[in-house]
Amino acid sequence: MEKDDRSHVLIYQVLGVTEAEGKLIDVYQNKGRFLYKYAGSFLEEAAKLCFKKKFSDSGSIRVPNTRGQRPKTFEIDCLVGKDALEIKWRDATTDGDHITKEHTRIQAIGDAGYKPVRVMFYYPNREQAMRIQQTLESLYKSVAGEYHYADAAWAYVKQRTGVDLLGILKELAAERRAQHGQ
Repeated sequence: MEKDDRSHVLIYQVLGVTEAEGKLIDVYQNKGRFLYKYAGSFLEEAAKLCFKKKFSDSGSIRVPNTRGQRPKTFEIDCLVGKDALEIKWRDATTDGDHITKEHTRIQAIGDAGYKPVRVMFYYPNREQAMRIQQTLESLYKSVAGEYHYADAAWAYVKQRTGVDLLGILKELAAERRAQHGQ
C-alpha cells in the first residue's frame, strides 16, 4: 500500500479529512475487506466441518438452474440428506437482485428434490439489509424451507451435529485474548 497512488486524498482533504486520517481510512478499509472475506470463509468452512463430522456423506453439490438461464447451476454449500444448507456467516446485501437470485436458487433446489435451509450466524444491522433478510425468510418458508439466523443458527448447528461451534469459537477467542494480554 505504501506504493499505491494516493492522489484521491485530494478529495478527502476537500471533505475535511487530513492526509493522516485519509491514510488510516485506506489502511483500515483494506484490512476490513481482507478480514470480512477470510472471517466469513473461516466460519462457513468451520460450520461445514461440523456437518461433515456428523454426516460423513455431506458436502457441497451443484444443482441445475431450472428457472432461468443464468447462472447455469447453483451451489448447495452442504447437502445433509435432503436438506440443502446455505451457510452464511452474515449477509449485508441490500440489493433487490439478491432477492430475485435467491428466490430462483431456492426454487431450483426444490426442483432438485431438496429442502432449502439457510443458516446465517450474524444478522445485518442496517434497516434495508434487515428488510431483505425478512423477505428471504418469507421466501424460504413459502417453499417449506427453513431459515435460521443469529442464536437460532448456532443452536441449529449444535442440535444437528452435536458440535458446539459457538462454544469452541468463544474458547479460541479467549485463548487469543489471553495470549495478547487483553
